[in-house]
Parts: sequence; C-alpha cells; structure tokens
Amino acid sequence: MEVLVYGAGALGSLVGGLLARAHEVTLVGRNTHMRRVREEGLRIDGAIEACVRPRAVTDGYHRSSDLALVTTKAYDTDEAARAIGTGEHGAVCSLQNGLTEERLVAALDAPVLAGTASYGARLLEPGRVRCTGVGEVVVGALAGGESALAGRIARAFVDAGIEAVATADMPRRRYEKLAVNAGINGPSALARVTNGETVEGPAGGIAREAAREVARVARAERVDLTESAAVDALERVARDTATNRSSMSEDVAAGRRTEVDAIYGAVVDRADRRGASVPTCRTLASVIRAWEAGRDLGEEEE
Repeated sequence: MEVLVYGAGALGSLVGGLLARAHEVTLVGRNTHMRRVREEGLRIDGAIEACVRPRAVTDGYHRSSDLALVTTKAYDTDEAARAIGTGEHGAVCSLQNGLTEERLVAALDAPVLAGTASYGARLLEPGRVRCTGVGEVVVGALAGGESALAGRIARAFVDAGIEAVATADMPRRRYEKLAVNAGINGPSALARVTNGETVEGPAGGIAREAAREVARVARAERVDLTESAAVDALERVARDTATNRSSMSEDVAAGRRTEVDAIYGAVVDRADRRGASVPTCRTLASVIRAWEAGRDLGEEEE
C-alpha cells in the first residue's frame, strides 16, 4: 500500500514509521527532520524499537496514494487539504485533535475517514521519535456505520504491527476523543502538570467537568455519549499516559500556538448552536486565548 503522511511530527513520524515496516510510506514534514530521515533513516525507540527508511519530503505533495494520513496540528488542516488535494488518494484519514474531518470533506474529492490514535509519541530530535506508549488506532466512517474501506485501512495498520480496528460507532468515538482532549489539554497546560497529575491532582474537578460538557454537546447533536462514559474515557487515558505531557502543555511550555480553537472552540461553537451549557470549556478557551494573545507565538517544528 502507498501511504502519504502529511504532517510528520511526533505522531505522524511514529505511525508513518511503523507503517513503513510493511508499506511504501512518504513522510511530509519540516526540512530539518525530513533531511535527517532521508540521510540516516527514521529511528524509533521507547516502547517500540525500529529503524526504517521511508521516503521523506518537504514538498512533492502532489503524490498520489492509497491512503493519505493527516497528522498536522488542527490549525494546519486547510493547508493540508490544499496540498493533499493536488494528488489522487484512495482514502484520507485524520488522526488529529479536535473535529477536523468536516473541513477535509469540504475540500477533498477523496473519501474521508475519521480516526483516533492513542499511541504516545515524542519527537526527540531530527530523525528520532520515541514511542512513549503503545495504544490503538481506530478508523471508521465519519457518519458511522459499517465501512468496507475502514476495514481495509485497519487491516493495513495491522499488517504493519500496529494495533488497529475499524469501528461502526465513529461519531461517538470522535466526541469521546474530544472529551479526553478537553479534559486533559487545557488543565494540564495551565497547571504545567502531566496527564496523570491533571486528573488526580487539584485540576481533576475541572478536567472531569470539561469532559462532561463535551458529552452534553454530543447528546445535543444526537450522539450517544453519556457524561459518565466521557469521564471514564478521560480517566482511562490519563491513567494509561500518566507520565506524558499533553500536546497543549508542551505547546504552552515552548511558547507555541495551541489547538485551543480545534478543541475548546469546537465545543463552544457546537454548544452555542445547540443551546448547551459549557461554562468550563468556555472559560478554558478564554484563558488559553488570552495567554496566546499576550505572546509572539511560534509553530511546532515537524
């Protein structure tokens, strides 16, 4: 299978590198990292160890593929869609934070699948990524239901030794992922603590309430996610990634732009349309945006 990974930062490099054990993979990322991968290969260490040599480019986005994975920051989704749209692809799948798939559907002719990835990844240096935890990739049709295409994509992940499944309940899974994002990212970034400390420490009440609010929005949009299920998912992910730091926490620590709009903005916008009450997510969005407004922010090196 020909796979294009657009946005080969930490997660994209890990997933793309693992896929390269069984498929023809092209990573698209920033120059320093891609140059090192071209010269020396991609080294994966930590919970999984491998050294692979995928194709690595900073341009050439027009290349066609059987599968295009989008792993950019959520605020780069439109740029990714424009680049991916110059080629022909059998399927496009987002593994991003937030609810970005609708923007890909609007911009692309290829079928778009929704996805989640609970593998932990950290880009240590150019050409080297660490797997900080083995998780699972889940793919499915954006609207839900059985999907033969999602089944084929999941099998391609499995063929490369990646834990993966196709699911018929992707609408619920998307909101469950958003509940975890909302519960961990903002509180951990503001408190400067690990994922585990976010839920178990003083910020735990805020984290759980943010997850509950996402469940309220989901139900307002006729997606079956209960508040207890949202909190259970938050606590499970926090436990499984207890020593990790969230992407937003790392962005704040490094003075980079955050994904506040894709996570909390998505919750607030949908709540406003449906008349749902989300005061915790609204407050987190306001505080993080205020932090961003007071700084000259950079972007993540991919």
